[in-house]
Amino acid sequence: MKTLLENIRTVDDLRKLSIQQLPELAYELRDFILDTLSVKPGHLGASLGVVELSIALHYHYQTPEDLLIWDVGHQSYPHKILTGRKENFYTLRQKQGIAGFPVRTESMFDPFGVGHSSTSLSAIIGMATADNLHHRNRKHIAVIGDASIASGMALEAMNHLGDTDLDVLIILNDNSIGIDPSVGALKSHFAQLDQQRPNIFENLNLHYLGSFDGHSFDDLFYAFSLADNTNGPKIIHLKTTKGKGYKNAEEDQVKWHSPGKFNKTTGEIHSHAAQTTYQTVFAETMQTLMEHNTDLVAITPAMLTGSNLIELKKKFPQRVFDVGIAEQHALTFAAGLATQNCLPYMAIYSTFLQRAYDQLIHDIALQNLPVVLCIDRAGFVGTDGATHHGYFDLSFLNSIPNTIVATASNVKDFIDILYTAQFTQQPFAIRFAKEEISYYQEKRHPEKLIIGEAKVRTKGTEIAICACGKIADRIRKIIHRHQLETKVTLIDFVFIKPINDNIFSDLMNFRTVLTFEDGILNGGMGHTILENLIALDFDGKIENFGYPDAFIEHATIDELNELVGLDDTNIEKIIFENLNF
Repeated sequence: MKTLLENIRTVDDLRKLSIQQLPELAYELRDFILDTLSVKPGHLGASLGVVELSIALHYHYQTPEDLLIWDVGHQSYPHKILTGRKENFYTLRQKQGIAGFPVRTESMFDPFGVGHSSTSLSAIIGMATADNLHHRNRKHIAVIGDASIASGMALEAMNHLGDTDLDVLIILNDNSIGIDPSVGALKSHFAQLDQQRPNIFENLNLHYLGSFDGHSFDDLFYAFSLADNTNGPKIIHLKTTKGKGYKNAEEDQVKWHSPGKFNKTTGEIHSHAAQTTYQTVFAETMQTLMEHNTDLVAITPAMLTGSNLIELKKKFPQRVFDVGIAEQHALTFAAGLATQNCLPYMAIYSTFLQRAYDQLIHDIALQNLPVVLCIDRAGFVGTDGATHHGYFDLSFLNSIPNTIVATASNVKDFIDILYTAQFTQQPFAIRFAKEEISYYQEKRHPEKLIIGEAKVRTKGTEIAICACGKIADRIRKIIHRHQLETKVTLIDFVFIKPINDNIFSDLMNFRTVLTFEDGILNGGMGHTILENLIALDFDGKIENFGYPDAFIEHATIDELNELVGLDDTNIEKIIFENLNF
């Protein structure tokens, strides 16, 4: 006999069930998610927390005709399973498989891509406005978490929405946690909304409905009926538990946000031998720097765990700031600190730095303020996909005046760059990958680097290779493996900007110059080298290798490198072809 979930291939099948059957379906859906994610890693806790809500929304509303957006998209797994993707759900986050976030090209049930947080309200207001202009009558629903709704963009959207009569329904999924526990004054305000009148939403001219138990179908359908009978913009406030229905995920919500592979029965999370990452080295180095420099402070926009700053926050509670999902505020906050003789080290993912580009230019670089940007997850990030890859930073940083841009190919240089940054009086960007590394901590004082100087790793006579970041270390290993040290000069560009002029003079001695970088080619390191050599009338061969002018989907990092021709096999082929082997 088939289970309820086995009979559901589309939302039409879901709507054939009785309301009394929905709790059983919720149990089966959670079990299906646990079975799948135990062997196909993904975002577990957030999806478990919205099982009842996902079922109820698709049962009550006429999706995809009614428009439904999930913010942020890592809570969308139940939604995907119920909307025709159950049979392929095992391909989650794999090459050419189902994406980890809603993507417009994947399904008509995903009207907007939501890999980054706090975008849903602006998008749904735009959709509702367009429907008004086209005289189209349907529902517009955005589900947003309490950590996301506190972001500046969401507040801007509500300010706009409250000045309209649009039929927009915001569902506040309030579980007091994003990846780490939510922070800020709004968290306390949300806890008191039932007793507080008027509240922030009513002050913004939104009809407030709540709060309700987001795991109770009775509460959910009652709330939806209230919303259906309320004209204009409104908000349903739901209380939910992240990780609901799986004891381990409820008890340690941070750990089970995205746990990797695990044993569903025992709760044991599978892990290979412990490895060090650049994030670990970053945290260790930051502790040392902060112990010796009392002006140094650390800032993160809601990524304490991801940036390995939990222990640092405990040790320096007054000097480590989690400002919530507020990248724009974070950078200008850092700029303000810098004007008053503090030295901010801003820990931020490359993909999230994109959200604060104007603040980087206008508030930091234009005023030439000594803010250190510690740019995590540079290059490919793997299965999170196009919304999270960090390969635009080299190009957009390269174009900003006053800015130093550095990247390390090894742990020693990474520590030295972090150490050096505190002695400069201008913006200083340090990019590093999410990568496991072999590492032991040398008992030495960090070295203060000369800004703009590169490291010559091998000195050959036939071709020159210019590379940066982790790809430079991979090329160094290829040269060593094939004993090409006398044939290939490898220059490791620790600094992308500025680059000392003597480097270009040295490159003029070669007939062939190849450049490799883990970023988009347009405006990157390779183009800087190309432009400078052309200006010196270089008449040899210059060839640039990097990421194409394209958005690249999800797959493992090895698969992505192969896709763009930057895996070891292809790099070896390029080197040998230019050596005329």
